[in-house]
Amino acid sequence: MKENILFICYTKCSTCEKAEKWLKNHGIIFTMRDIKENKPMSKELTSWYKASGLPLKRFFNTSGNLYKALHLKEKLQDMSELEQLKLLASDGMLVKRPILVTKNFVLVGFREAEWQEKI
Repeated sequence: MKENILFICYTKCSTCEKAEKWLKNHGIIFTMRDIKENKPMSKELTSWYKASGLPLKRFFNTSGNLYKALHLKEKLQDMSELEQLKLLASDGMLVKRPILVTKNFVLVGFREAEWQEKI
């Protein structure tokens, strides 16, 4: 794939490390963005969510400490889409990663078979 893609990750995440290695091993050109240092804005998240075709809940890092501390498993079902997007934009650690953003698709999380098929 020749187009430059945006690879949003957390550098201390082992899954993100595997995904980065996979991209490099496949000769894919990408721009890396640390989700903790440069958190996604609500507008970006909205765009990625719509492009992904996934339910919004798939953008939450459900295994993260902050997600658990805020008891979001119980709270998300009562929140509007707009409230959820604002919450995601408030802290990059709430967002599932890695996220791969291209002009044609958005992938959330690293599932090698899915990446192999799309890229």
